[in-house]
Amino acid sequence: MTEQNLTHIDEKGEVRMVDVSQKADTERVAVAEGFIAMNPETLDLIVEGKAAKGDVLACARVAGVMAAKQTSSLIPMCHPLNITKAKVDLAPVVAGEREDGRVGVRVLATCGVTGKTGIEMEALTASSVACLTIYDMCKAVDRGMEIMDVRLLKKDGGKSGLWERS
Repeated sequence: MTEQNLTHIDEKGEVRMVDVSQKADTERVAVAEGFIAMNPETLDLIVEGKAAKGDVLACARVAGVMAAKQTSSLIPMCHPLNITKAKVDLAPVVAGEREDGRVGVRVLATCGVTGKTGIEMEALTASSVACLTIYDMCKAVDRGMEIMDVRLLKKDGGKSGLWERS
């Protein structure tokens, strides 16, 4: 691993927002995922549309998009971005589809922007908040749900170009 400086720490060791004013606008995209594990009965309620609070997947999808747009309000050194794309896909995961055997919902968030800084935080926030929304809507029947595997899968654009999780 090469030695790199943390961009949000100045030469005095103080936290700062990175100055991106001299950077060129480029198209950027980021894809992040998350997974919320739950009891099979809880997943059945979601898939069958029988959750007491309503359509869990539709609500989580909207919450994820809204979260992407609010990321700079939540993450202190994150730049406000004029997001050009925010998409949240949710897929039920049944027994046998994951190595660990867990069932639940996989969240895949894709965000895009034409700008001076990356959009990874927006994709990560979207996937996290979508998982949190599923938890909120189903906690009455399954308080043991676990949010896990929130991670960046891909980012492209800017000076560093393409990065993909191997």
